[in-house]
Amino acid sequence: MEHGFPAVAGLVSGRAGALAMSAIKEMSILSAKIPDAASLAWGLPSFPTPAPIRAAVAAALEQDPKVGMYALPGGLPELLTAAAEEHARRTGIRVDPERRVLITAGNMEGLQVLFQALIDHGDEIIVTDPGFVSHISQIEFSGGRPVFWKMDEARGWDLDIEALPGLITDRTKAIVLVNPSNPTGAILSETTLRAAAKIARDHGLLIIIDDPYSPFVYDDPEGVFHLASVPEFASHVAYLFTFSKAYAMSGWRAAYMVLPEALRTEAVKIHDLTMICTPRISQVAAHAALTTPAMHLDEFRAILNRRRTLICERLDGVSHVFDYVRPQGAYYVFPKILVEHDSDRQFALDLLEKAHVTVTPGSAFGPSGSGHVRMAFCVEDDMINRAFDRIETYFGR
Repeated sequence: MEHGFPAVAGLVSGRAGALAMSAIKEMSILSAKIPDAASLAWGLPSFPTPAPIRAAVAAALEQDPKVGMYALPGGLPELLTAAAEEHARRTGIRVDPERRVLITAGNMEGLQVLFQALIDHGDEIIVTDPGFVSHISQIEFSGGRPVFWKMDEARGWDLDIEALPGLITDRTKAIVLVNPSNPTGAILSETTLRAAAKIARDHGLLIIIDDPYSPFVYDDPEGVFHLASVPEFASHVAYLFTFSKAYAMSGWRAAYMVLPEALRTEAVKIHDLTMICTPRISQVAAHAALTTPAMHLDEFRAILNRRRTLICERLDGVSHVFDYVRPQGAYYVFPKILVEHDSDRQFALDLLEKAHVTVTPGSAFGPSGSGHVRMAFCVEDDMINRAFDRIETYFGR
């Protein structure tokens, strides 16, 4: 008995009991208990939400009596239209906002809705290896099995397209791609993306594009290929864009999905069961983001590029501890641990306890992440320098 109530541990479902806390959040929670920790664990941009977005929300709070009410499950009509127009601007593909667009509470909720719509028990979803830790857990929690498509570190974390057909079975439903990649910062080539889409189409599969980071490409911003821009693949692509990173709106929880119509019909039902609707106030913010000039993006990109240079320079200063592939986009670097260690998780825990530096163990991102850690350089320059000053002190120069 506990406080007069029977213990409920035996009532917990097997799938909930088997679910692990995201390693990113686990390390961030542990880090929060150390007041002076220098954290590179969480991909939380240091930027404030741009002023025009905050001003639009402030005006809505004052003037719109419905601002605190439900919206229809699919999203506010004006935001659906704005999202469809933004998609056309980014891809050249025009879609019906009411039939093809769905507003979600961030891409995390969007992916969970999609996996629930796609997966029957035992179905398979192909993910890159390494890939985003939460995708792996979401697939498993939905009753599916993640199938790992290995990225080649020696070739700049490129994907072997020749290996993809061998991963497909009669239980495969979809392939999830994040481009630029989390956790590696690699950018997939047009050749790789087109070939993957053709294989998916030929096998009747869906390509799911989770896109938090495409505005953050540093060396050749115009050279990134957008797979959702190819009309011949439109019926096999689900495109998810979140406002969290590009608009510094991570806490607003707002995103949009562009889906094949039949899939959108199913997804909106699950979204309704999950959320009823994305919070109206967040949709107001998202609408402002899409309908006011994104003057902040060049500044964000320039600052992140400077921080990329800084973290790479600091990694070069501890080349006996880490080896790394220079990231091309997003705001992560995924170095290999060179010093002796029992596991990357224990390495991360020891680094936090003894040096007060927080990183995320790489094995959480898939089998190929073993022996690596993820570092986020979206934090302030001082945080990066503080972390590496301590790493240098702990390991020596």
